[in-house]
Amino acid sequence: MAGRVLQLVLHYDGTDFSGWQVQPETRTVQGTLESVLARLCGAPVRVTGAGRTDAGVHARGQVASVEVPAHWTPERLRHVMNAQLPVDLFVAAAYEMHPEFHARFSATSRRYSYSVGLDEAARSPFRRRWEWPVLKPVDSDALAWCAAALLGEHQFFGFAVRGTAPDDDDHRCEIRLARWRVVPGGLVFEVEANRFLHHMVRFLVGTMLEVATHQRPRDEFAALLVAAANDEVSPPAPACGLCLEQVSYPAALYLTA
Repeated sequence: MAGRVLQLVLHYDGTDFSGWQVQPETRTVQGTLESVLARLCGAPVRVTGAGRTDAGVHARGQVASVEVPAHWTPERLRHVMNAQLPVDLFVAAAYEMHPEFHARFSATSRRYSYSVGLDEAARSPFRRRWEWPVLKPVDSDALAWCAAALLGEHQFFGFAVRGTAPDDDDHRCEIRLARWRVVPGGLVFEVEANRFLHHMVRFLVGTMLEVATHQRPRDEFAALLVAAANDEVSPPAPACGLCLEQVSYPAALYLTA
């Protein structure tokens, strides 16, 4: 189909989606987008995401690439899609891109946040859809130490689901930002890297919180950064606290500002 290649920047509440990827008889973000676009374009439209968020994971900056007929300008398509999408999925921005743009392979970095509630109100239904209630004293110095240890390039075999990457993948990721911020009622972990592995952020948060609540020592966290497998990793933090915040691309790929 000849036409325009567009970038769609997506917001979604992942609570009621079974993740990103199309699945039979299951509500997913990709499936919902493709259904709406097929109606608007009169033919199937493949939607490619920058990453496959799991069930329950949210986004304020997921990116999708699509090719649509030329009469669909970015802003017109965005407006019409938002009139037909469900209330938990929103196209926040749309840009025309060079034909070679690919939401996944063109990305230079991705940034996630993870929200943790530390006060009793974190159990409220108005908060727990978007944060993990951890109602224990937390050692902020331990969290800062763990975050600092992440910076730079590491092989993250110890913080990834086994068997989800190709056999020849070295699991190497470059962490460019890792920090914990204090927010009203809790904490937010922010992390940016050139790539992430399956469940990696959730494993990192789960393990850091066990260190910060003195359930395991700091040296075990450091050991996981050089481990060859995930045998000693802590359980992953729940999906509800994780949000894909931003995906970055080279400026030269944009045809519209």
